[in-house]
Amino acid sequence: QVHLVESGGGLVQPGGSLRLSCAPSRSVSSLYSIGWSRQPPGYPRELVAVFEGPSGTSIYADSVKGRFTITRNNANNTVELQMNSLKPEDTAVYYCNARLLSFSMPDWGQGTQVTVSA
Repeated sequence: QVHLVESGGGLVQPGGSLRLSCAPSRSVSSLYSIGWSRQPPGYPRELVAVFEGPSGTSIYADSVKGRFTITRNNANNTVELQMNSLKPEDTAVYYCNARLLSFSMPDWGQGTQVTVSA
């Protein structure tokens, strides 16, 4: 099991930027996958960006490609999501999630609110 703690959410105007951080209880490099999902109000949870597999391939939702960047900070043992050119439709609770092994059930953080509004 992996314990995950998110930080960095908040309120931002359209076109602005935010940076989310996720600190796992295990080494980032030991995890099969780690990344971010979000749940907009009234909608199901959806993938945003994730590092997956032994090679750590990054995968992005089409809706965030070119605007969001997921990175790993091995020195701090965190995974971060840089979100630029934010839109009102990016408003959601953002969850860090991770799997220890390819067949493990994902573990989830508590979530952090991101609100994009003028």
